[in-house]
Amino acid sequence: MIASVHSAYLWGTDALSVVVEADVQLGMPGFSIVGLPDNGVKESKERIRSAIKNSGFEFPPRRITVNLAPADQKKEGGIFDLPICVAILTALNVIPRDRVEDILFVGELGLTGEVRPVRGAISSASLARAKGFRGIVCPEANTREACLSGADVWPVRDLKEIVGFLRSALPDPAVETETQKRPGNASGPDLSDIVGQELPKRALAVAAAGAHNLLFVGPPGAGKSMLARRLPPLLPPLSREEVLQCTRIYSAAGKLGKNSVMNVRPFRAPHHTISDAGLTGGGAFPSPGEVTLSHNGVLFLDELPEFRRPVLESLRQPLEDGFVTISRALSCVTFPARFQLIGAMNPCPCGFLGHPSRECRCTPVQLARYRGRVSGPLLDRIDLHVWVDPVDASSILSPGHSPSSARIKDLITAARALQQERGCLNARIPDGEMEQACGIDASGKVLLLHAMKSCNLSMRGFRRVIKVARTIADLEGSRAIRHDHLAEALQYRPDGTALSLTG
Repeated sequence: MIASVHSAYLWGTDALSVVVEADVQLGMPGFSIVGLPDNGVKESKERIRSAIKNSGFEFPPRRITVNLAPADQKKEGGIFDLPICVAILTALNVIPRDRVEDILFVGELGLTGEVRPVRGAISSASLARAKGFRGIVCPEANTREACLSGADVWPVRDLKEIVGFLRSALPDPAVETETQKRPGNASGPDLSDIVGQELPKRALAVAAAGAHNLLFVGPPGAGKSMLARRLPPLLPPLSREEVLQCTRIYSAAGKLGKNSVMNVRPFRAPHHTISDAGLTGGGAFPSPGEVTLSHNGVLFLDELPEFRRPVLESLRQPLEDGFVTISRALSCVTFPARFQLIGAMNPCPCGFLGHPSRECRCTPVQLARYRGRVSGPLLDRIDLHVWVDPVDASSILSPGHSPSSARIKDLITAARALQQERGCLNARIPDGEMEQACGIDASGKVLLLHAMKSCNLSMRGFRRVIKVARTIADLEGSRAIRHDHLAEALQYRPDGTALSLTG
């Protein structure tokens, strides 16, 4: 007897359709799986055999052949355990055939018949909805993420439960509660905790308002990392579409907790020993890297020059395009990577170049070698370069009033509302819409022309100055970009501040 059920396998952050066919015949007892399964799929034979027996069903001594179609795509993982098991039980007439025709199944089986969570359940549920299936049967631990897709979801705890449902009638599908639909608010340290540092705080607000990339430069202990980690609370909550995108990514990477969704903006801070594949993604079955895990959020690279040069250079393409493509011999996968880059670095190897009280002992050769670890093209893609001075003792002992993150967030939210009216955040304004979105007054144009000549701005740098000035104007509620907005934006360029001033 032959039976087939529908399933899915993960490729990148998307799910692709698979038909699981089971043929149970008389003959020499055996169990084989074909259709380019990897070792994880081949080992499912023993899990399925034990799960069927320990759930109270008979596993007959017959010749069983399972095919995973299409046969030219390699399959991995335990996601096929449940659909293979359901297909075999259907071929044995334990489950009626008409009950499995329009349902998609995913799940890993334990030896007791327990249905365990799998990666990419939300992608599989989205596929079920796109293909017009009645719904998806998935592990109970994947219920919440699967419900985000809008498909009908039937969560199950064990094999006995799903067989009982299919032999009688499926219960009402799970639904997403109103509490689950609400976006989360990023929690974290408050900006008011930092004493002084008015210019870096201002730059952080500008970066948050326009989604601009930001680099902090300063001596060790000046507060660069503290500032960077206070960015997430300044950002607005994720929209529902962004929650869906982030949940798909984290589910595909296996980084979602039990029955959870990714409803706060990601903040990723990888160590400087990370590899190229760890940052941009890769592997035999390509999985998301840090740039993709930072999608719709923040990627913080502390001690920027300590990262290997090829790793840093791999950031150039996703910073421009908002996605990264992983190419293999027989296929390629495109991952989303629209993130906000925050970097931090010392001005020199010893860290004390430009320090008000300590002397730098680095030679010019050491300084040039250190700064050469971060290429000019990468620095040119960072909108704001800010020098962070150490805080003096008098400021610590007699701190002044500093606005809280909540107060600054109100200004940022208002500025982002103006940007949404124009269609996109300022850091992502297309070149063709620059003139319409970024109107500059007469004195501002004069200043900009002078800056082009004196600072040797590249065309990319020229556009980024205008975009930063547009954000500064939005924070003030100004429709036009004025002379003072451009002047502030220009001081954030590396051509006239930060690195060059301290050199």
